[in-house]
Amino acid sequence: MAKPDPYVGKEILAGQFKVLERIGAGGMGSVYKAHQPSMDRLVAVKILHSKFTSRKDLASRFRREARAMSHLTHPNTAKVFLFGQLEDNACYIVMEHLEGRNLGQLVRQDGAMPAARAIAVLIQACGALEEAHQKGIIHRDLKPENIFLCKQGGIEDYVKVLDFGLAKVTEREIAPGSLILTQEGMVFGTPEFMSPEQAQGKALDPRSDVYSLAVILYELVTTKLPFEARSPMEFITLHVQATPIPVSERAPELTFPPGFDEVIMKAMAKNPDDRYQSAAEFAGALGALVIDDHAVQQAMSAIPDNVAFAQTQPSQHSIKPERSLPPQNTPSPHQSPQAPAPAPAPAPVVTMPFRAPSMARPDSPASGRTTADERPRRGLPVAALIGVGVAIGVAITVVYLFLIR
Repeated sequence: MAKPDPYVGKEILAGQFKVLERIGAGGMGSVYKAHQPSMDRLVAVKILHSKFTSRKDLASRFRREARAMSHLTHPNTAKVFLFGQLEDNACYIVMEHLEGRNLGQLVRQDGAMPAARAIAVLIQACGALEEAHQKGIIHRDLKPENIFLCKQGGIEDYVKVLDFGLAKVTEREIAPGSLILTQEGMVFGTPEFMSPEQAQGKALDPRSDVYSLAVILYELVTTKLPFEARSPMEFITLHVQATPIPVSERAPELTFPPGFDEVIMKAMAKNPDDRYQSAAEFAGALGALVIDDHAVQQAMSAIPDNVAFAQTQPSQHSIKPERSLPPQNTPSPHQSPQAPAPAPAPAPVVTMPFRAPSMARPDSPASGRTTADERPRRGLPVAALIGVGVAIGVAITVVYLFLIR
């Protein structure tokens, strides 16, 4: 006989929530649907397994997930309302309750997704990740199961990115070359979707998440992965050493937009310097493939709008400039259109034609932005202006003294 769940049917946090049922379970904890009477709404409560309560490293990781997610406000990131410890000392996170399916379930149940639809979905995920990256948060465990599709604001494919549970893992906690966290076999990341640098235990930056997003997109449109492997360790080896099978070869019976193969292959480059350097840049490249698609336009409108400025500044992740950046007198391949600031509401419908990133120069009226290096230099240098001012002052003084003599 199954042991009764200790939380189902109970009230927690001094009656703030009543747990209705368990809706999921993972290696570290369970997720419950609960009712919050004061707000008359359903929420999801994620509770760390009791056997891990005494493990300070795992409890710290769980709190880190909650803290990371609570700082994110992008509409395509699952919202966190509350986190802490229950009366029995178990760690918990209270999140928005979502109705729908994750991308893993969708692929298994419905088969390959049309390219345009998959691109619109991935661009929404890119928006959520771009905000996280700009706040110094790397997801580290992107996979189809962590991208959820629900209906919100009349939008059928509304994306929510879940589980920033591996965010900001320190180098002390994951030694180079090590993948195993505990004797229970929990792994940092999912081998099928790991970037080469993550598979090797190297320090990660936003470009690692870009790689994982590309693998997810690959599976969405083909129902297959970019390598033929029979075990997790073989996947890890292939991510590090092998060239991905092009999408068009993996699914020759399907049709993809021109340039789709090239975009996926660049996002999955072995060397992070050869990939798109941000989630926003990857989104721009994807959006340029299907510029007439309404859902894609709508998704692009929620990409954080300070991307153009961020591209001219030293990154907090020490990202090196992309090797293939064009000279300044050519169109920029990753200039994103201006967009309204993200808000926890469905992205507004774009009413103007979408302009692909490669169609506007950084200093053109279409982009509305000019980088510091591209602004025309006018007038004299400051030192010269000071010198001229001193000379004029001396001349005036001499004339004045001459007149009063």
